[in-house]
Parts: sequence; C-alpha cells; structure tokens
Amino acid sequence: MRLSSKGRYAVMAMADLARHSQAAQPPRAVSLAEISRRQDLSLAYLEQLFTHLRRSGLVNSVRGPGGGYRLARPAGDLAVADIVAAVDEPIEAVRCTADSTGCMPGGERCLTHDLWQALGDHIHDFLAGVSLQDVIEGRLKTGRFEAA
Repeated sequence: MRLSSKGRYAVMAMADLARHSQAAQPPRAVSLAEISRRQDLSLAYLEQLFTHLRRSGLVNSVRGPGGGYRLARPAGDLAVADIVAAVDEPIEAVRCTADSTGCMPGGERCLTHDLWQALGDHIHDFLAGVSLQDVIEGRLKTGRFEAA
C-alpha cells in the first residue's frame, strides 16, 4: 500500500507552512511560491491542494502584500490524517469500495479482506495521532512515535 503524491505533497506543504509561519511572531503568512521553491513542488499543484485545505478549514488565506497562507489552528491541533483527508486522499488497503459487498466475483470478500481492512484502520489511527507539530519537531525520526 502506498500513499499517493497528493497526500504526501499536502503534508509536506503544510509542514513547510507550519515551520516558516511560526518562525515569526506573530506568525506570518507564507506564499505558495516560497513553499514551491523550498519543497520543489509545482506552484500550480500547490494551488489546487491549498484550495482543498482552505475549504476544509485547515488554512486561512491572506490577501495583499505579504499575503499567502496561515494555519487555521496551531500545528499541534492539526492531525496528519485531517490533511490527507482534506485533499481527498483515501487511506485504504482494501480493493473493495465502501458500498460494495466484496471485490471477488459474485460480490464476495477475498480471504484477506479483514487483514487489509485492519491495516488501513491502523494507518488511519496512526496518522490521526500525529500532529503537524510532531512532524516539524522531528518526533518520528526513530521510527517509534512517542508524542511529547
């Protein structure tokens, strides 16, 4: 199972936004051009992602000189799972859709369905327990997540 670029890039961009907006007091708006340059991401793609992030209430846009984006809430209150969900990125390990009975011919579930469903649930629970602040402070470096 792999998270596609949409979810990964949204988390990268939000982590960059959190780090660079918090560096100033009061937190400043960060332009997508800055994030694009630092993270080597397409500006047009970031604009699409931030449209979703703004509509989901995770960021606020600031117009005018010095404009850009700010986090809508403190980084410690933003879960990685919420960022991924905001850009419509499903975190699923099963082939079945939510409203189908199964992925096998005749609508049956495969023998390993429950295994993959449990894995997807663990991934979601993990990402729901990791805040953007955890990411920018490097609390995940050891491979063992320990919240502060």
